Amino acid sequence: QVQLVESGGGLVQPGGSLRLSCKASGTIFKVGTMGWYRQAPGKERELVATIARDGTMKYAESVQGRFTISRHNAENTVDLQMNSLEPGDTAVYLCNAVALTSMYSSITQYWGQGTQVTVSS
Repeated sequence: QVQLVESGGGLVQPGGSLRLSCKASGTIFKVGTMGWYRQAPGKERELVATIARDGTMKYAESVQGRFTISRHNAENTVDLQMNSLEPGDTAVYLCNAVALTSMYSSITQYWGQGTQVTVSS
């Protein structure tokens, strides 16, 4: 099994910054694409950003130019630097990764428990 543990959420004023981190641990052969999703109250979960193992990045249009995703393959970590935060960014942010637990296993998707980000004055 693979566990994803997030950190770095909190309360920030509009225009402020936060950095989220996520580490994958457990029985890992290889971690593929990692990413961040978010879910606000009463809304569906939405993609924020993803980064493939080769560094290819994808961003939601709403965060393009404000958020930056990065990863460290050797440590199985993914970070999300969030700048110019807006009240509309308030949500629970969830780490996501696809991984192999052995060279014979199938690719499985994993989720973290989530970390709250609140943007408010």
